[in-house]
Amino acid sequence: MRFRHPDGSTVHLAYCTNVHPAETLDGVLAQLRDHCEPVRKRLGRDRLGIGLWLARAAARALTSDPVALRRLRRELDTRGLEVVTLNGFPYEGFGDSHVKYRVYRPDWTEPARLEYTADLARLLTVLLPDDAAEGTISTLPLAWRTDFDEHRRATALAALRTLAARLDALQDTTGRSIRVGLEPEPGCTIETLADALGALTGAADVPTHRIGVCVDTCHLATSFEEPGPALDALHRAGIPVVKTQLSAALHAEHPEQADVRAALGAFAEPRFLHQTRTRTEQGELLATDDLDEALGGTQGPAAVPGLPAAGPGLPAAEPGLPTTTPWRAHFHVPLHASPQPPLTSTLPVLQDTLARLVGPAAPPRTHHLEVETYTWQALPPELRPRTRARLADGIAAELALARDLLTDLGLKELP
Repeated sequence: MRFRHPDGSTVHLAYCTNVHPAETLDGVLAQLRDHCEPVRKRLGRDRLGIGLWLARAAARALTSDPVALRRLRRELDTRGLEVVTLNGFPYEGFGDSHVKYRVYRPDWTEPARLEYTADLARLLTVLLPDDAAEGTISTLPLAWRTDFDEHRRATALAALRTLAARLDALQDTTGRSIRVGLEPEPGCTIETLADALGALTGAADVPTHRIGVCVDTCHLATSFEEPGPALDALHRAGIPVVKTQLSAALHAEHPEQADVRAALGAFAEPRFLHQTRTRTEQGELLATDDLDEALGGTQGPAAVPGLPAAGPGLPAAEPGLPTTTPWRAHFHVPLHASPQPPLTSTLPVLQDTLARLVGPAAPPRTHHLEVETYTWQALPPELRPRTRARLADGIAAELALARDLLTDLGLKELP
């Protein structure tokens, strides 16, 4: 979906296909047929943007076979789909029954992450619509925090410099511009936009014309980061927001209440990590790596920064997060359907962020927007869509809400 901003530029809206598990090229092609095209038809549009996720195996197959890549581009065109952005955060196995910490490997200290991202950039130059000015890729924010020392940081930043040089060369040979955004995520070495600012401005030789930030509004809200000051600081420093993922976190205003904790417990599940945070009245951010830990599991809360390494094998700490201030959990809940009381979502944070990034008062700070609710099948059982049709209905409803938010800001939907 495309929108004309009051300044005359085009803003793209897509939804991320990591909600549809597929590791192979055949699986990706089936996604387009079984999921993406039906969503487009529900919205009554001739063209729908998708934020394509290509697992490592699928990316490798397309990189090594130009015929297969042309087939994918042809399928996109035939089904009324377009790709201006890729999700390069998960490497593989995102559809597995137990993802958790594995989603953070390989990280930017490992050559495989660089090669994978460079492959995605080459593929995107072919998949971009003919009239698109640039493509974007979101990626891991360097690494999970465990054992991330200065040597590993230097290695990761060196990999980003190498990537930037490759992207420059790619534009020279193809005429297509590709930018990559580090996506801050709770628990990673870059958890917040402030962390991203520190990492990129502290390494002046990482070219920010190629490497910027991907703002995920669920992640931003989970860490209780205020959108205004964080985005303004990026803007002043010249750090680009290359892409924004529209998502909402779980919010519990009164975690001390038994019914609230019971409602949160229904969202604790074994597939994805649901980092949970609370900000004390003194302003200290306390954290656990997963929702069940916050509710009283084996790993207790820790302050941020300085959150110790978490995961299997840690000694038990005092369980649970304090319940005197609200909690937020990293669980991408459907945008259009707030959780049942007594829980809510952080949709207002999304709205605030969106207004600051693409509002009519100034030129857009980003042109690529992506709805990224990948947790439909991780919802409590009674809330999960049981058929493809119901899933398509839900995704279309999310996109319709995002469309309405954009038009309310003065953007005009294009055919």
